[in-house]
Amino acid sequence: MSKINSKTEKRQRRHRRVRAKIQGTLAKPRLCVFRSNKAMYAQLVDDSKGVTLASASSLSIKNKKMMEKAIAVGEQIAKEAKDKKISKVVFDRGGYVYTGRIKALADAARSAGLIF
Repeated sequence: MSKINSKTEKRQRRHRRVRAKIQGTLAKPRLCVFRSNKAMYAQLVDDSKGVTLASASSLSIKNKKMMEKAIAVGEQIAKEAKDKKISKVVFDRGGYVYTGRIKALADAARSAGLIF
Protein backbone atom coordinates (compact mmCIF):
# COMPACT_ATOMS: atom_id res chain seq x y z
CA MET A 1 0.00 0.00 0.00
CA SER A 2 1.41 3.38 -0.96
CA LYS A 3 1.72 6.24 1.48
CA ILE A 4 -0.77 8.41 -0.41
CA ASN A 5 -3.52 5.79 -0.39
CA SER A 6 -3.12 5.04 3.28
CA LYS A 7 -3.19 8.76 4.10
CA THR A 8 -6.37 9.25 2.09
CA GLU A 9 -7.98 6.19 3.61
CA LYS A 10 -7.19 7.39 7.13
CA ARG A 11 -8.79 10.78 6.40
CA GLN A 12 -11.87 9.11 4.94
CA ARG A 13 -12.16 6.89 8.02
CA ARG A 14 -11.98 9.95 10.29
CA HIS A 15 -14.55 11.69 8.12
CA ARG A 16 -16.98 8.77 8.43
CA ARG A 17 -16.61 8.94 12.22
CA VAL A 18 -17.36 12.67 12.23
CA ARG A 19 -20.33 12.28 9.85
CA ALA A 20 -21.87 9.58 12.03
CA LYS A 21 -22.27 12.14 14.81
CA ILE A 22 -23.39 15.29 12.98
CA GLN A 23 -26.21 16.08 10.59
CA GLY A 24 -27.32 19.34 9.01
CA THR A 25 -30.91 20.53 8.87
CA LEU A 26 -32.56 23.48 7.15
CA ALA A 27 -32.45 25.52 10.36
CA LYS A 28 -28.86 24.49 11.17
CA PRO A 29 -27.05 23.27 8.03
CA ARG A 30 -23.72 21.46 7.94
CA LEU A 31 -20.70 23.54 6.94
CA CYS A 32 -18.49 20.97 5.25
CA VAL A 33 -14.93 21.72 4.18
CA PHE A 34 -12.73 20.07 1.56
CA ARG A 35 -9.05 20.86 1.27
CA SER A 36 -6.92 19.98 -1.74
CA ASN A 37 -3.35 20.95 -2.52
CA LYS A 38 -4.52 23.72 -4.83
CA ALA A 39 -7.83 24.96 -3.42
CA MET A 40 -10.27 25.10 -0.50
CA TYR A 41 -13.98 24.43 -0.81
CA ALA A 42 -16.84 25.01 1.65
CA GLN A 43 -20.51 24.12 1.39
CA LEU A 44 -23.64 24.57 3.46
CA VAL A 45 -25.61 21.33 3.20
CA ASP A 46 -29.12 20.41 4.34
CA ASP A 47 -28.80 16.66 4.95
CA SER A 48 -32.52 16.10 5.52
CA LYS A 49 -33.23 17.00 1.87
CA GLY A 50 -29.76 16.31 0.50
CA VAL A 51 -29.37 19.81 -0.95
CA THR A 52 -26.46 22.24 -1.07
CA LEU A 53 -27.70 25.63 0.16
CA ALA A 54 -24.54 27.67 -0.54
CA SER A 55 -20.96 27.08 -1.61
CA ALA A 56 -17.65 28.90 -1.82
CA SER A 57 -14.22 28.04 -3.18
CA SER A 58 -10.79 29.56 -3.56
CA LEU A 59 -10.57 28.85 -7.31
CA SER A 60 -11.34 32.45 -8.26
CA ILE A 61 -8.88 33.96 -5.75
CA LYS A 62 -5.53 34.75 -7.40
CA ASN A 63 -2.10 35.81 -6.12
CA LYS A 64 -2.61 34.91 -2.47
CA LYS A 65 -1.12 32.30 -0.18
CA MET A 66 -3.15 29.29 0.90
CA MET A 67 -3.89 30.63 4.39
CA GLU A 68 -5.21 33.88 2.91
CA LYS A 69 -7.35 31.89 0.48
CA ALA A 70 -8.78 29.84 3.36
CA ILE A 71 -9.68 33.02 5.25
CA ALA A 72 -11.33 34.46 2.13
CA VAL A 73 -13.39 31.27 1.63
CA GLY A 74 -14.53 31.41 5.26
CA GLU A 75 -15.66 35.00 4.87
CA GLN A 76 -17.33 34.22 1.54
CA ILE A 77 -19.35 31.27 2.88
CA ALA A 78 -20.45 33.34 5.89
CA LYS A 79 -21.61 36.13 3.56
CA GLU A 80 -23.61 33.67 1.45
CA ALA A 81 -25.13 32.19 4.62
CA LYS A 82 -26.19 35.65 5.79
CA ASP A 83 -27.80 36.30 2.40
CA LYS A 84 -29.89 33.15 2.93
CA LYS A 85 -30.64 34.20 6.54
CA ILE A 86 -28.62 31.37 8.11
CA SER A 87 -26.75 32.19 11.30
CA LYS A 88 -26.16 28.83 13.01
CA VAL A 89 -24.32 25.93 11.39
CA VAL A 90 -22.72 22.61 12.34
CA PHE A 91 -19.03 22.43 11.39
CA ASP A 92 -17.83 19.35 9.49
CA ARG A 93 -14.05 19.38 9.26
CA GLY A 94 -14.08 16.56 6.73
CA GLY A 95 -11.70 14.29 8.59
CA TYR A 96 -8.94 16.90 8.56
CA VAL A 97 -7.10 17.90 11.72
CA TYR A 98 -8.43 21.19 13.11
CA THR A 99 -5.27 23.23 12.50
CA GLY A 100 -3.85 25.36 9.72
CA ARG A 101 -6.15 26.15 6.83
CA ILE A 102 -9.17 24.37 8.33
CA LYS A 103 -8.91 26.42 11.53
CA ALA A 104 -8.33 29.64 9.55
CA LEU A 105 -11.47 29.01 7.48
CA ALA A 106 -13.53 28.27 10.60
CA ASP A 107 -12.25 31.33 12.47
CA ALA A 108 -12.95 33.58 9.47
CA ALA A 109 -16.50 32.22 9.19
CA ARG A 110 -17.06 32.79 12.92
CA SER A 111 -15.71 36.35 12.78
CA ALA A 112 -17.96 37.05 9.77
CA GLY A 113 -21.04 36.11 11.78
CA LEU A 114 -21.64 32.34 11.68
CA ILE A 115 -22.28 30.65 15.01
CA PHE A 116 -20.85 27.16 15.66
